[in-house]
This record gives sequence, structure tokens and C-alpha cells, in this order.
Amino acid sequence: MGVCRLFIGVTLALLCCGTGQADDRPNIVIIMADDMGFSDVGAYGGEIKTPNIDRLANQGMRFRQFYNNAKCSPTRASLLTGLYSQQCRVHNGPVVMGNCATIAEVLGAAGYRTLMAGKWHSAELPTDRGFERYYGLADGCCNYYNPGEQREDEARPAHKTYPRRWSIDGEVFKPFTPKDPDFYTTDAFTDNALGYLDEYKDDENPFLLYLAYTAPHYPLHARPEWIEKYRGKYMKGWDALREERYARMVEMGLIDEKWALSPLHEDVPAWDKLSKEAQADWDLRMAVYAAMIDRMDWNIGRVIEKLEAQNKLDNTLILFLSDNGGCAEHVTNASTGVAAGPLNSYEAVQLLWANAQNTPFRKFKRYDHEGGISTPLIAHWPKTIHAGTMTDAPGHIIDIMATVLELGKATYPTEMKGDNVEPLEGKSLVPVLKGGTREGHEAIYWQFGGSDAMRAGDWKIVRDGNEHWELYNLVEDRTELNNLAKAEPERVMQMGKMWTTWATRCGAIVR
Repeated sequence: MGVCRLFIGVTLALLCCGTGQADDRPNIVIIMADDMGFSDVGAYGGEIKTPNIDRLANQGMRFRQFYNNAKCSPTRASLLTGLYSQQCRVHNGPVVMGNCATIAEVLGAAGYRTLMAGKWHSAELPTDRGFERYYGLADGCCNYYNPGEQREDEARPAHKTYPRRWSIDGEVFKPFTPKDPDFYTTDAFTDNALGYLDEYKDDENPFLLYLAYTAPHYPLHARPEWIEKYRGKYMKGWDALREERYARMVEMGLIDEKWALSPLHEDVPAWDKLSKEAQADWDLRMAVYAAMIDRMDWNIGRVIEKLEAQNKLDNTLILFLSDNGGCAEHVTNASTGVAAGPLNSYEAVQLLWANAQNTPFRKFKRYDHEGGISTPLIAHWPKTIHAGTMTDAPGHIIDIMATVLELGKATYPTEMKGDNVEPLEGKSLVPVLKGGTREGHEAIYWQFGGSDAMRAGDWKIVRDGNEHWELYNLVEDRTELNNLAKAEPERVMQMGKMWTTWATRCGAIVR
């Protein structure tokens, strides 16, 4: 099988580039953060120190209007397949994907080396779906210091669901107990990704590297020296933090100043009403969260340095994004008395800080309001993208597959693993990356759990649970504060019918 694949890959590379010529197709690196808010990194208005992510933004392109699917597994399914997650049978948690082909399968068939490290979150393994190499968490979340059993001379690791599934090149470990006492998932994922880049550095064909971090998804785990960098910086509170981020985002040109900052969530108390002890606890939580993003950024810097050292950075497309908005889930083991940070704690930022992480938008992970589905997207490709550019072109996670298909000169299949493959839903972003325009989607759709939404042009409908559709003009009001549904009932009815038609076609839940 390996010899056959190698022959096919070399043959396709020669056909693409001409006999005797180097393959000039770009390498592709997709870096995904987990549960990171829209405004957390410096390049999107955050106060967290992210010099390497900011470098990618300053030397590349920032998307102002890019969307995910509001939740981990559905976003990953769409990223991998270019389909709405419901089309490949993914509605919530991990399942076996069907009626689809993955980025790794199509690029592998076109001669790309396919590599992955990090969070997978599907019932299959990456090595079952086209990735040649894989190291990481084939599950949802885990203890950052030790996903497995208690090791000698350490406290008992805190877990939410145990054991979590890990995999290395198709071999499954459940539980996975690392031998290295200094193990930390963000570092380990990067170590293995860099190992792959070194191992295949002399390959003539390009590579796909999918580096999917678990940071900054709970549990809030970071080493004391990383946390100290941010300790006390959040004693100003979430009210002030949101206002400061909003002001920076307006100044940077990321958002329109006519979009008012959404009000503090009704369940979030005013900071000055909290006791000093409560403020210190919440400051610690956000300091740990910031430290986790800071450490992820440091590791991204290691990837950039490796590509530079191998003289590959110039013709490598790097995409950085998040799988959903900041997470408001109430996860805590406060009864143990262990505060956020060490391996025997299991805490989250909860609703109170999630509201600030998604500045200036409403809602969070799992909701289809802008706070749940809006992600930073940074594209860095020195050979092609003009430095320091921004784009208002709306895009969706389904577009990444179409983009890499075009760049990799790969053929989208009609059949995979005995299933008919659904026609590709995404549209290539290549024209945008080259500084031009593209014909966008007639409409973009969402459905997760109890939330539904669609965007058609400048208009968006959204609802949660059994509520009526809300209607917003996103050019005038992207923070979704002025519901126009009563003023434009015909538009709501027409868009609602479009959503129902889409949901029926794609297998989404229709209430």
C-alpha cells in the first residue's frame, strides 16, 4: 500500500509540475485553537501576548468575517471535509464520518505528505482518514500535564471523563500516561509536529500539517511561571476588559465603530460587586487561560522557526483559527479546594470571562449568535499574500477544503470508503488570498443543538430553542442588538424557508 501510494504521489507531482522541475505547490499548515474567543489574541484586539500569531497577521491577511460551527466536533468535520457537518453524520459528538472525503485523503492522493498532531475528536482515527502520521488526543479534552494514571511522586491528576483516548500512528492508548514528568500537551503536540517536519524535510513533494491544539479548552492548566506573567492583570474585571478590547478592535479596523459593544450578559455580575477574594479567584482563572494561549503562541513560533530554517516558510500557507467562540460551560472541582493551574485542579473560565473573550459579540460556544460562530482567521503565505491586509469577505470553515484542493491541484472524489461523497459545499478562498474577490455563498447555514442560523448577504436570522427567528443586518449591527424581525416579516419568512430547505437536504435537525 505504501509503495503504491508513493508511486501515485510522485507521478502526480511530476504531472503537476513537469518532469525535472520542483513541485511548486505550497505546503499547507492548519493551526486550530480550541475554545478560544474572537478577541483573545493580540492581532484581534486582545491583551494576551501573542507575538508569533501577531507576526502571521502582520505579514499576512486577517479575515474580519470568518465562521465556524460553534462546537468542537462539527467544526472539525467541516474543516476536514468541506461539507456541513450534518452531511457527514456529525451532529454533536464524535462519530464515524460518512459520505465524505477528508483533506488528508484528497491531498494524499495528489502526492502530499499528510501529517497531524493534536486533537482529533472523531470516532475514527486520523490514520483511518488519510493521515500518514498522527500523534495526539483522539478525544475531546484532557489533563494537560498527565492524561493518564497517577505517576510516582506527583499528585493525582484531575479528570472530567476518564480514560481519554490517545493515538500514535494508529496505535490506541487508553489511558495514555506520558513518562516525561515535564509533559504538557501543547508542547508535546508541537514536538511531534516538528519531528515530522524534520523527518520529511528532504521530500520533494509538499506537505499538509494539521496542528490542532487543545489550548485554551478547559481544564485551566498552566505552569506557575507562565501564570505569573498575567497574575493581577485581570483585577480590573470583565467590564473594563471588554471595553478595552472593544476600543482596540475599533482602532485596529477589525470592527466598525457603529457596532455597539453588546451589553454584559445578564448573569454576569458587575465586577465591583464581588468580594476581593472572589475577584482574586476570577483573576487567577483568566490569568491561567491567558498563559495557555501565550504558551500556544510560543509553540507556534517554534513551527515558524522550523519552516524558516528549512527555507519553506515563503511557500507555505499557514492558517490559524479557532473551532468556536469562548466557552461559558460551568466546569469546576471547587469542592477539592484546588484552584486553577496545577494538574490536580479541573477548572474553567465559565460564563463570566467567556462573555469578555468574545468581545464585542453576544453569546458563546454552542450558540449560533456571532459570539459562538465567529473566529479569527489569519492566513500567512509570503509568496502570495500581501503583508498587513484585512478582508471583509465572509467565509466559512467549509471553504478550507475547497481552498486546499485548488492549491494542491487535487481532485475531489465521488466515492470514498464505499460511500458516495456529497458534492463539495465550500468555495475556494484563493482569489481572496491573492488580493481579489470571489463569488461568495448565496447563503451560509448553521445548526447545532438548539441553535439555528443562516446568513444571506448582509442579513442573518438566528434563533435558540423554541424562540422565534431574530433578524439582523450585519453591516449595520453585527453585534446583534437591533432585532428587525417584526419590521421585516417577509424577509424572515423567506430566509426561514431557505433554512428549512437546507436543513432537510443536509440532515440537520428541523424543529
